[in-house]
Amino acid sequence: MTDISRRGVLAVAGATAAATALPLAAAVAADGEAAPNPMRLWYLAPADEWLQALPVGNGRIGAMVFGGTDTERLQLNEDSLWAGSPHDYDRPGAVDHLEEIRRLVLAEKWNQAQKLVDSSFMGSPSEQAAYQVLGDLELDLTATGDIGDYERELDLETAVTRVRYTRGGVRHTREVFASAPDQVVVVRLTADTPGEVGFTARFTTPQQATPSAVDDRTIALDGVSGAWQGRDGAVRFRATAHAVAEGGRVGTDAAAGTLTVTGADAVTLVVSMATSYRNYLDVGADPVARARRWSDPAVRTPYGRLRERHVKDHRRLFGRVGIDLGTSERVALPTDERIGRFGDGQDPQFAALYFQYGRYLLMSCSRSPGQPANLQGLWNDSMAPAWESKYTVNINFEMNYWPAGPANLAECWEPAAAMIHELAESGARTARTHYGAPGWVTHHNTDGWRGTAPVDFAQYGMWPTGGAWLCLMLWERYRFTGDEDALRDDYRVMKGAVEFFLDTLTQDPEHGWLITNPSQSPEVTHHQDEGESVSICAGPTMDMQLLRDLFDAFGGAARVLDRDPGLRERVREARDLLAPTRIGYLGQIQEWLTDWEEAALVRSRHVSHLYGLFPSAQIDPRRTPDLAAAAVRSLELRGTAGQGWSLAWKINMWARLLDRERAYQHLASLLTPARTAPNLFDLHPPFQIDGNFGGVSGITEMLLQSHADEVALLPTLPAAWPAGSFRGLRARGGFEIDAHWSDGVLTGATVRSLQGRELRLRTEAPVDVAGAPRTNRPEANVVVCATRPGATYRIVPRTA
Repeated sequence: MTDISRRGVLAVAGATAAATALPLAAAVAADGEAAPNPMRLWYLAPADEWLQALPVGNGRIGAMVFGGTDTERLQLNEDSLWAGSPHDYDRPGAVDHLEEIRRLVLAEKWNQAQKLVDSSFMGSPSEQAAYQVLGDLELDLTATGDIGDYERELDLETAVTRVRYTRGGVRHTREVFASAPDQVVVVRLTADTPGEVGFTARFTTPQQATPSAVDDRTIALDGVSGAWQGRDGAVRFRATAHAVAEGGRVGTDAAAGTLTVTGADAVTLVVSMATSYRNYLDVGADPVARARRWSDPAVRTPYGRLRERHVKDHRRLFGRVGIDLGTSERVALPTDERIGRFGDGQDPQFAALYFQYGRYLLMSCSRSPGQPANLQGLWNDSMAPAWESKYTVNINFEMNYWPAGPANLAECWEPAAAMIHELAESGARTARTHYGAPGWVTHHNTDGWRGTAPVDFAQYGMWPTGGAWLCLMLWERYRFTGDEDALRDDYRVMKGAVEFFLDTLTQDPEHGWLITNPSQSPEVTHHQDEGESVSICAGPTMDMQLLRDLFDAFGGAARVLDRDPGLRERVREARDLLAPTRIGYLGQIQEWLTDWEEAALVRSRHVSHLYGLFPSAQIDPRRTPDLAAAAVRSLELRGTAGQGWSLAWKINMWARLLDRERAYQHLASLLTPARTAPNLFDLHPPFQIDGNFGGVSGITEMLLQSHADEVALLPTLPAAWPAGSFRGLRARGGFEIDAHWSDGVLTGATVRSLQGRELRLRTEAPVDVAGAPRTNRPEANVVVCATRPGATYRIVPRTA
C-alpha cells in the first residue's frame, strides 16, 4: 500500500480506516505542505479543441469547459435534445416477408435474403435520429495584461473544474460544476484584487434558436431541435444564464441577447437548461417553466451552499471506491504528457486515475432524472455526431454499464432500466409488425424515440437479440444489489423478451437445434455472395449464448419471485435445445452454425462470438478449459488491433482467461494517444465513451471477479502493479470488498456481506475467513462460508 506521507504519490484514501477517512485533497506531505491531489486531470494551457476540454455533468445536463483566458467556452448539452420527433419506425407489412427471408437463409441464398430484408423488412425510415448539441455559453473576459502561472484541472474528488492564472498582476480563478441536487451548471469567477472580474456572456448555437434578455441579470436561448430524415425537429429547449455579482455592475442587452458584468469582486453564473421532452411519445412540456424551476431557487442560494451541496452529493457516490495501484514521479506531470508514456509500465497511478475518471464519467452522464449514457455519454458538440450518438445495443450501450455493479454505482443503472422498460413498449409493436409475435424485440440501435425496428441496412441491422442483452442488464442489477423491488418491476420486461423468442425461434434442419432466423453475428460478414458482402445468417453463436443467459436469468427471476412455473419449464426445455457453442477447424470458437473457412480468418473490431467469455460466464478456463483455449485462439485470429472500445472489451476477455500480461498489454494499448484523447475520452476514433467504461471494467476484472458463483481476489493481477489496494468494489451476491497486496500477493482483505448469502472465495494462496462460524474448503485455494446480512469478515493469509 502506498505510503500517504510521500509527497505527490497518494493514489487513494483506502485500505485502512485512517486512510479511508482522509480526503485525497487534504493529504499532507512530510514537510507539512499540502500534497498534490493525484485524483485530478490537469493541464498547463487552455483547451484548443473539444477533446482537450474537461467534462462536467449531473446526468441530465452537462458542459465541456475549455478554460480560456480571453474567452471561456462552455459547450452545453441537455440529454433529451434529439433531432426529429416522436416516430414509429416499424414497417407495415414487414411480417409478410419473414418466411421468405427465412427460406432464403436456409437455402444459403445469402445475398437474396439480405436484399429482401433491405427492401421489405428494415425500419422506416431506416436511419434513426441524432442526439444533438444545445449550444455554447461564451464569456468574453475583460481582463488584460500578460498571462502567467496558468493551470486548469478537473478534480475527481469534488467534480469541480478549476482554472487559475495571473493576468496583469491579478490572480483569476474560475470554477465550474454541474450540480445534481440543484440541477444547474454553476460558474464562479473570482480575483484576488477587488473589482477585477468582468465579462460579456452570450449564447451561440447551430440550432434554430433565438437569444434574448429575460431581465437585467438573465439571458436566455430558446430553440428547437433539428430536422431528421424529413421530420421537423420537435424538441423545444431553453437555456438561461443568470449573474449574481458581488460588487460591480450587471446589465443585459435585449437586442444582442448579452449579459455584461463590470468591476465585480466575484460573480456566480447559474446556467439552467431544459427541454419539452417528457418521454419518447410526448414532447409537450414547457421548457421555459422547467428551466425556471431549477434556476429560480439556485440563484437565491449562496455559491458556498451550492458548491457544498454538489460536493456532498458527488462524494456520496464517488467516495465509495478507492484504488491504489502504486505510484511514481509521473504523478507530478500534466495529464496529457502521461498518456503517451503509460505503455512502459512506469506509471501505475495513471491506471488508477483512469479508473476513477471512468467512474466519474458514469456518474456524470447516467443519473436520474435523465436519459441513459449514449455513445458519447452526455457530451456532444455536433448536430450530426458520429453514429448519431445513439444507443448501439449490440455491444456499446451494454459496455457503458459494465462498471455500474463492480465499481459500486448501482444508481447509474436507473436511467438505463427506464429506457429498457420503454423499449419493451415500443418493441411490442415491432414484434407484432415484423414478426407477428408476442412479447417484444429490439435490434442493434435505438434513439430518443425508442426505435426498435431493424435500422441502417441489413448487413448491420438484421440482428434481433438486442432486447435479450438489455434484459441481462436488468438481471445483473439484481445480482449485484439483491433489490427484489426492482426485480419485480423488471420481471415483466424479461418475461416479454422470453415470450418473443419462444415464439420466433426456428429449428435448424440439420441438427434440430433451436435457432434465430434471420440474424447475424453483429457487424461481421461471413461471405462474398453474388459479388456482395453478406452477414445475414441463422443461429449465430452470439445469439445462442445470449439466449442461454436470458433463459437462465428469467428462470432465476421467476424462482426468486415465485412466478410462472409452467413458463419456467418451457424456457428450460427451450434452453436445452439451443445450438451449442462449438470449436471450429482452426481451434477457434465457431462464430456461425457453419464453420466457414474464410469467415474464421476475418479481422474485425467485433468479437461477438466471445460474448460467452465476457460479459457472460459460459466460457471459463476452470470449468470449460477446451472452450477457453478456443477463445484464446479466436482472439489471436481476430487480431490485437482495434478501436478503443474493442481494446477495452478484450482487456476484460483476457482477464477472464486469467492471462494477466495480455490483459495489461491491451490496457496499455488503450491508454495511448491513438486511443485516448488529452482529456482521457476514449477514441474509436472518433470519441466514443464506451471504451472508457470498458476500461474501468477491465481493471476491476483484473482485481476482482464474481461471475462464476464465487468471488476471486486478484485473479489477473499484472506484474506492473506489485503492491496496492482497493476498497469498496462490489461482487455479485451482494458483497463489498476491500483488499491490499504486496509483492503480487494478497496480504489481507475485508468482505462486507450486504445480503447474507454464502461466500465462496477463491485466492491464489490459502486464506482464512475471520469471524465466519463455519468454513469448508472444496479446493485448495477456495474457502466457503455462510454470512450474515450486514456482517464484516476479515480475510487473512493462512499460516501453516
